[in-house]
Amino acid sequence: MPKFSIFIGLRYVGARQRNLLVAFLSRVSMMGLIVGVGMLIVVLSIMNGFDKELREKILSLLPQASIYHREGIDDWQSLKVQVERNPQVLAASPFVELRALVGVGNRAEPVAIYGVEPTAEQQVSDIGQYLTADALNHLSSVSAGAPAEPSIILGASIAQTIGATTGDSVMVVVPNSLNAKAPPSVVYAQVIAILLTHTEVDAKLALMPLQQAQQLTSSGKVTGLRLKLDDLFQAQNILWHVVTDLGRGYYGTSWLSTHGNLYHAIHMSKRLVALLMSLIVGIAAFNVVSTLIMVVVEKQGAIAILRTLGATTGEIMTVFIVQGAVIGIVGALLGVVLGVCLSLIVGDVLTLIEWVFNTQFLTSDVYPLTYLPINILWQDIAQVVMTAIGLCLLATLYPAWKASQVNPASALRYE
Repeated sequence: MPKFSIFIGLRYVGARQRNLLVAFLSRVSMMGLIVGVGMLIVVLSIMNGFDKELREKILSLLPQASIYHREGIDDWQSLKVQVERNPQVLAASPFVELRALVGVGNRAEPVAIYGVEPTAEQQVSDIGQYLTADALNHLSSVSAGAPAEPSIILGASIAQTIGATTGDSVMVVVPNSLNAKAPPSVVYAQVIAILLTHTEVDAKLALMPLQQAQQLTSSGKVTGLRLKLDDLFQAQNILWHVVTDLGRGYYGTSWLSTHGNLYHAIHMSKRLVALLMSLIVGIAAFNVVSTLIMVVVEKQGAIAILRTLGATTGEIMTVFIVQGAVIGIVGALLGVVLGVCLSLIVGDVLTLIEWVFNTQFLTSDVYPLTYLPINILWQDIAQVVMTAIGLCLLATLYPAWKASQVNPASALRYE
């Protein structure tokens, strides 16, 4: 690439155009590219954040896979040992699943109550990160057989809805699953902790000690085992092998059946939004076409002089390709700075807006998270930058070709 072509191209970028329209279009194309790249990075960071939080937070609390038996499980300890022989199963924990109503006074809320054995549960989930040591010790003591009054841990949204706080007594009503006409089981349980995860779990989940939950079931048996797997995305295959090895009566479900649609929706949304934002970047990049065409018109005399001095067609094209490339590179890099800065503060800005207007845009009963997650991936940024620069280079080809076709005699006739 001729050095003088690069030099002239850089001079054209920094020169002040006499034509105000050319200067205006140049600034517009640059600003459009900066905003487009910045917004694309912000959107990708948010979608990556939802993806990461689903995998690392929500699925660390909800079952990655669960095994059931049609008649319930009597000896869960032996079954746990058998299941953990599979090298792809990292840990297993028993649970009792109850569909119930919890209420205080005249307010009640349907919940999914899980009876858990805390020691085994902490091996398959991160529940210990969200509960105090006292709450875990209480669960452990009850699981060890120490006599205690019924106790329960409520999700934060559930507790807020029914107006319950730590230390309150709540009524728990569990229908008889074997006989619809039979009276439900009713106990009064003390709230020993509030579970706050800032996810959908807060609006759906309540926890009880395993033995106390068993007493509320119609059969008195453990419902199943929760599994922690070495590969989330192979959950269906791993589950199939585990259930096949166990024999008749056993079946299972995985997170792909409960949250798989959400996961795929996040990835689909990421691709669609990225496509739309890429179109905005493309439009901004192709504004370079109009800018460079105007520059070609303004610089016809200079182009003609270069041609008469011996500049080749390729050298003239290089001048304008360099100019478009510089616009693309500078615009993309400034867009990256804008996008990263906005990504770092957008969560705090949303929190501030919620505080000012006393509202909550992301609620756990509608969205999987109650906050805006951000995960900046540098490979995404590199892809966005390369795309923006590539589009700008593509947009320079036609104006550069037009410049190379300038006839020196015609251009200098009236000079």
